[in-house]
Amino acid sequence: MTPGSISPAVEAQLAHIAASIAEHRIHTVEVGVPDTYGHLRGKRVPAERFLSSVAVGGLNIADAIFVFDVQCEIVDSPIINMGTGFLDMHLSPDLGTFRLLPHRPGYAIVMADAFDEHGAPHQLAPRGVLARQVERVAALGFDPVVATELECYISTPDWQPIQHHVQYSSLTDAVGLETMVADMRHALLGAGIPLESSNPEYGPGQLEINFGPSDPVTAADNTVLFKSIVKQVAVHHGARATFMPKPLSGQSGSGMHIHTSLGRGGVNQFGAGPDGNPNEAMARWTAGLLEHACAFQLVGIPTPNGYRRVRPYTFAPTHVHWGEDNRSVLARLTTNAGPANRIELRSAGADANPHIAIAAVLAAGCDGLERSLALPPKAVGDMYAEPGDSPVLPATITEAIAAFASSGLAASLGSAFRENFLVLARYEEAIAAGPMAGDADEVTAWERARYLEHT
Repeated sequence: MTPGSISPAVEAQLAHIAASIAEHRIHTVEVGVPDTYGHLRGKRVPAERFLSSVAVGGLNIADAIFVFDVQCEIVDSPIINMGTGFLDMHLSPDLGTFRLLPHRPGYAIVMADAFDEHGAPHQLAPRGVLARQVERVAALGFDPVVATELECYISTPDWQPIQHHVQYSSLTDAVGLETMVADMRHALLGAGIPLESSNPEYGPGQLEINFGPSDPVTAADNTVLFKSIVKQVAVHHGARATFMPKPLSGQSGSGMHIHTSLGRGGVNQFGAGPDGNPNEAMARWTAGLLEHACAFQLVGIPTPNGYRRVRPYTFAPTHVHWGEDNRSVLARLTTNAGPANRIELRSAGADANPHIAIAAVLAAGCDGLERSLALPPKAVGDMYAEPGDSPVLPATITEAIAAFASSGLAASLGSAFRENFLVLARYEEAIAAGPMAGDADEVTAWERARYLEHT
């Protein structure tokens, strides 16, 4: 690209980035892209080279990152393999995502979009999968708004619980741990992530952090970067952080709740109708989430360990239903908060790839709007004890693979993506079959060795 072909908007972005690099003495810019499991990969570039060539010209990376398992082993996929040559793909920085990393002075990061050898958006790139669903929502006349809330465990360097008791939302307990968490909050805010709050969760050393709403791609980018920053700050404090969904037998699991709403002209379109029930847009969007909930389970819970969360009285849903302020349901609706009206989908585990999970939520919601799906009756009371005739969610990765494989949800994410995602899921299913056999609620040493550090 010649200097004359750069648009005024890009020139303005480059000028802003150059000024920020100079002001904050940035020496390295990280160009990042999430892989299929949501691990942030990419390359580190000297700041001078980023400004002179990479910011506009991009760089290359092997497409093998989309067939890595959680431990970076290459899984044999019909889409990417030795026969295809493990080709280079092109990363084009999304300059609007440039941000500083104040917990590592001298570093900044920018997210990138991936393109294949023909210059087309890469079919397996999670960021691209999400972008296509955002376009689908826009075609219906809405602006999707998303927020995530995640849980994780803070552990000792050898992955033991950092404490042995539970004090949910305590402002008195574990002041030493709060020193570390305060540094996490400062790092996240400094990186431009709209953190709202943090609190101890209902597990020993478990932490929850909530974020404010944004557009879907920004929300997913923020979530991937959040997980990376939390892990890095924990190491700086001589600890470790894990987003493994069920690291400890008999203790709370870690989830990722996904909040969605639809805007139009800056006004939230979700709310209660004249009869007190969700209005048309909210009802149809929710109906789509319920319609595709069983297929979504594999996207939201991509590893076998995560299914140990799918148990009664774990605050993870076991059936397909919706309610209002009820934490035993799958979809929890807020209809009386004005601009904050939203739907909270509660099934995903903390190890889900946020770009893929949010893409699937948007796809499901769009289907509800496009087909004018009807919302079933509201669930009231303890839906673990009395789920009625609500469909049962897949409780193993085998059940989830079966629900996803031939689903409309899978098809909507793209045929190549569907095929590759299923290959990775079946690989995890196969290697876990022996080591995880036995007590369905007992987290094994094999699981901890496989997932603690790498999710």
